[in-house]
Amino acid sequence: MKKLAAIAATLVTATVLSTSAFASSDDSPREQLRSAKAGVEALAVTLENLGQTVDTSVDLNGAYTFSQKEAVYNAKHAELQAQFNELNAQ
Repeated sequence: MKKLAAIAATLVTATVLSTSAFASSDDSPREQLRSAKAGVEALAVTLENLGQTVDTSVDLNGAYTFSQKEAVYNAKHAELQAQFNELNAQ
């Protein structure tokens, strides 16, 4: 059962990541930020469903543009992805 949950979580994560990877380069900075936020939220839900404690807080102090904010969310996503990868390696 635990293996099935991990597989399902992996599929959900892959879906979110592939959706953002196929996002059009014509997306506005606002849409790119929204996509980055959604990726963090989706990965956080996946980790929580696997019983992990997840910190989704981001510090936007000093991030004034959409691109800067997107970079902060992308960094948080990378942090959560590392947590997910570590969990799956166990």
